[in-house]
Amino acid sequence: MQIYTNDDIRPGAIAGQRIAIIGYGSQGRAHARNLKDSGHDVIAGVRHGGKGWRNATADGIATAEPADAVKGADIIAILTPDMAQAAIYKETIEPHAKKGSAILFAHGFSILYGRVQPRKDMDVILVAPKGPGDLVRREYVRGRGVPALFAVEQDATGKARDRAMGYAKGIGGATGGLLETTFKEETETDLFGEQAVLCGGAKELVMGGFTTLVEAGYQPEIAYFECMHELKLIVDLFYEGGVTKMNEFISETAKWGSVSSGPRVINGETRARMKEILTEIQDGTFAREWIAENEAGKGAYDALVKADGEHLIESVGASLRERMAWLHAPKTAEAA
Repeated sequence: MQIYTNDDIRPGAIAGQRIAIIGYGSQGRAHARNLKDSGHDVIAGVRHGGKGWRNATADGIATAEPADAVKGADIIAILTPDMAQAAIYKETIEPHAKKGSAILFAHGFSILYGRVQPRKDMDVILVAPKGPGDLVRREYVRGRGVPALFAVEQDATGKARDRAMGYAKGIGGATGGLLETTFKEETETDLFGEQAVLCGGAKELVMGGFTTLVEAGYQPEIAYFECMHELKLIVDLFYEGGVTKMNEFISETAKWGSVSSGPRVINGETRARMKEILTEIQDGTFAREWIAENEAGKGAYDALVKADGEHLIESVGASLRERMAWLHAPKTAEAA
């Protein structure tokens, strides 16, 4: 796969184009600030007096009510939660976006599952940094960048790819490296990673290990250290150098336990469940269930999240973390 850099992007790809940022949360704020610092014309579509308006004003970003921001924009970046995007598009973007403008997403859920169906005269593009907004901003300020994915779903103007790549360059993604994908691939792999590995899988593995030790009579505090606290040390090694680096830094005993016992926990049955999860993402089952849960008021969602928060590992961990001074030290101030 080709990895694109700043040198691969057409000079002036989005020069002179106004960019409206709709949604001034973690990603929206980082995108707006990076784009502005890259010399682009940026406006935040935010409700007057709200948190987004206050943050954008403090950041020196021009503001307007969402519909007004959309009216004059060439690129409209919709960076709100997935479940809010259908209404925002229908009420704010569709009636006000000018012909030939582009609608940009950072995640393809709304397009892949038909929640948003953009007008035929609009470019539909995706730029998805592979990191949270805070990291996207910090790395940009340092003169570096977070790698990003980009995709084109609809090219109404013949300029959609240039727009996606130019926007990605503006937020620092091309400095980190750009990979071209599709809305389908980005959405399905992102959802699978969240559910099976990064959030769902890792959480259940940690809680399952903790519970196994506690039920066997071990002290909860010791179980917490072994199953949650030390996980960061291993994840950092993965992040920095993959399994190879982990093996360089753990003991011979740990390595033997890893290769001999790991496959007994994550085995054929586990991978079969992973395939089921992937199939449900691919055929739309997960999306339909999540949409229905939102429309029903998120009762099951709230109950399940509450149960996680009340798990013993959470109270034990909170008590232990109070004594970890490094977790409470002031964070390095971000460059303005």
